Amino acid sequence: MTSDQSSESTSEIFKKQKTFFASNKTRSKEFRLQMLEKLEQMLLKNQNGIVKALGQDLKKSAHETWMTELCICLEEIRLAKKNLSCWMKPKKVRAPLILWPSRSRIIYDPLGIVLIIGPWNYPLQLIIAPLVGAIAAGDCALIKPSELASETAKTLSHIFAETFAQEYIAVIEGGIPETTALLDLKFDHIFFTGSTMVGRIVMQAAAKNLIPVTLELGGKSPVIVDETADLDLSAKRIIWGKLINAGQTCVGPDYLLVHESVSELLFEKMRQQIQMQFGENTQNSDSYGRIINKRNFDRLTKLIEPSKIYFGGRHDSQDLFIEPTILKNISWTDAVMKEEIFGPILPVMTYKNLVQTFSEINTYPKPLSAYLFSRSISHQKLFQNNLAFGGGCINDVLAHIGNPHLPFGGVGESGMGHYHGHHSFLVFSHSKSVIKRSKYFDLKARYAPFTAKKTAFIKWITNTLGAP
Repeated sequence: MTSDQSSESTSEIFKKQKTFFASNKTRSKEFRLQMLEKLEQMLLKNQNGIVKALGQDLKKSAHETWMTELCICLEEIRLAKKNLSCWMKPKKVRAPLILWPSRSRIIYDPLGIVLIIGPWNYPLQLIIAPLVGAIAAGDCALIKPSELASETAKTLSHIFAETFAQEYIAVIEGGIPETTALLDLKFDHIFFTGSTMVGRIVMQAAAKNLIPVTLELGGKSPVIVDETADLDLSAKRIIWGKLINAGQTCVGPDYLLVHESVSELLFEKMRQQIQMQFGENTQNSDSYGRIINKRNFDRLTKLIEPSKIYFGGRHDSQDLFIEPTILKNISWTDAVMKEEIFGPILPVMTYKNLVQTFSEINTYPKPLSAYLFSRSISHQKLFQNNLAFGGGCINDVLAHIGNPHLPFGGVGESGMGHYHGHHSFLVFSHSKSVIKRSKYFDLKARYAPFTAKKTAFIKWITNTLGAP
């Protein structure tokens, strides 16, 4: 429970939201637009406090907070405001001739009360972006931010309580006990962003009440650099994407596969990029973040095998600092290749044959993202058509998450369902099918008693006239 809320229990707030939703106040376009406007103004009004909180939790710079958190949130809100009328409008669809005359529509109904569970690595963006979809769809929401990003959780709790009535949107702070209590409630949808391990727990809890879920998880996202790639551009963008948020990014490059003919040159260019972007001593850079806590710090440092360090490797437990680290001579059997890294460590492997490499990647769980750097059109087509992944880029990293017109989500163990933009509205809406039939024509062939003549007529309509 937040300090800004009353002493009411989570279940009592949930009941209040059920009552408020039943009043139908959230259904009107005017209400939804008003709430989206309030959400936008809340972020703008409290931008300094948000920047400060993220700086305390992850040592994010103001620039990085704006680029990877606030800008994405504001873009989602503004897109929803601009397109809400179109999204809400019932969609006309055609019907088979056997149902003539009739009118078929898809009506987008709000689901009801939704639970949004956010992670610690992007504790603003990954709460607000799905919430935009819930507001646009006409739902009420309970929000559970991660307790690991404690300052951001406190800030969100305060600014939401200041902006929205808790019977509409409420923030619940706390750890595992509070999350467990939330998962016992019969929500209409659960939206979870986090690890695959916790995603399984959420899905198992939701299954008890047959609650649909959206799971935005993670995985080992590969970067492939072929022999035709622009190595200067590749190095610059790979290092930027790997080290944003100190590598604690679900869509960040997890490991690198580079063609053996250009590997040594790429190693050197990546080393140069680290120093160009963060200086000779990364620990002194205002642009470089920190690991979220000691537990994750200890996990990451165990993955750094000293004999395989090409660059970096220094760390400071008091500062939760891990230097950008490139590992060389890595194989699929190394410890660093057995789990999602989620930190500033980049293991590098070389390859000879691209098709064989794609086949090798496909033997492992499907990653949330994948990236290819190549000038070859044929290689780009192979990447798009022969590699399984949630979403990705050619000649860049992370860029796909910044386009609200693209669906974002995983596949297989990296996630279930997708969102952003219109897709967020659809996630939090029920697509209700409605057919309105005319009373002036009634096909006799549909009714018993069924005769050979009626059967022949149905076959004729189906086989001769076909689908509309």
